[in-house]
Amino acid sequence: MATNAPTATHAAHTTTATHAAAVPHAAGAVPASAADLLLWVGVPYACLAVFAAGHVWRYRRDQFGWTSRTSQLLEHRWLRWGSPLFHLGAFMVIAGHVVGLAVPASWTEAAGIGEHTYHTVAVGAGSVAGAAMVAGLGMLCARRLLTRRIRLGTDRSDKLLFPLLSATVLLGISATAAHNVLGPGYDYRSTVSVWFRGLFALQPRPEAIADAPLLFRLHALTACLLFAAWPFTRLVHVWSAPVGYLTRPYLVYRRRAATAAAPSRAGRAA
Repeated sequence: MATNAPTATHAAHTTTATHAAAVPHAAGAVPASAADLLLWVGVPYACLAVFAAGHVWRYRRDQFGWTSRTSQLLEHRWLRWGSPLFHLGAFMVIAGHVVGLAVPASWTEAAGIGEHTYHTVAVGAGSVAGAAMVAGLGMLCARRLLTRRIRLGTDRSDKLLFPLLSATVLLGISATAAHNVLGPGYDYRSTVSVWFRGLFALQPRPEAIADAPLLFRLHALTACLLFAAWPFTRLVHVWSAPVGYLTRPYLVYRRRAATAAAPSRAGRAA
């Protein structure tokens, strides 16, 4: 008995230690590398800081340039279809990202929305929104490249914005198509969403996104860069939505030329 007791105790300690060592790995709590900390903590926080400070600087230094700089007078046929498609698709995509990234899966399940139902609706609605956004963005880019007057009026901020916005959109659609439409499926809400919410909760989780598929990681990085470029481009007009337009009184127009012409005709008749 005295001989077997230490052996049993040692075996118990060995089993406990082995289990304790396996728990962090199973839970995904592997320490993040220096590259992961830079990419998934340093870069996002730096981009958010530029996003916030850049808007303050832009508003103080360039209020007259706080506009979408429309080119409707130069070309309107492509704009007539491209702009509504792009904006409608963008609103739907943003709404989908808010639900997918900011709302935990436990909340949707508590609301009675199962995981299968959520992903089915998300993929279907996201595909429609993505198609509309890509079609509209393609038209806007095409008119800027093919219409000489618009191409000559393209400034440096537009030359940065359009490629970066296109890359972000195309990477997001490619990730969804490759993994959730054509592929076996990928639950980004257990990885990418955890990393996203951790940034705003000031509890960064770089390990949550470090092993995500490459397309999802590239999409996240280009989105961070897009937010950093936002204050210095025409995207600032998003914060100047004409809400007052909905409640302002009607404008009454009168034809002054017709009123002035009536007495002259009456004088000639006399």
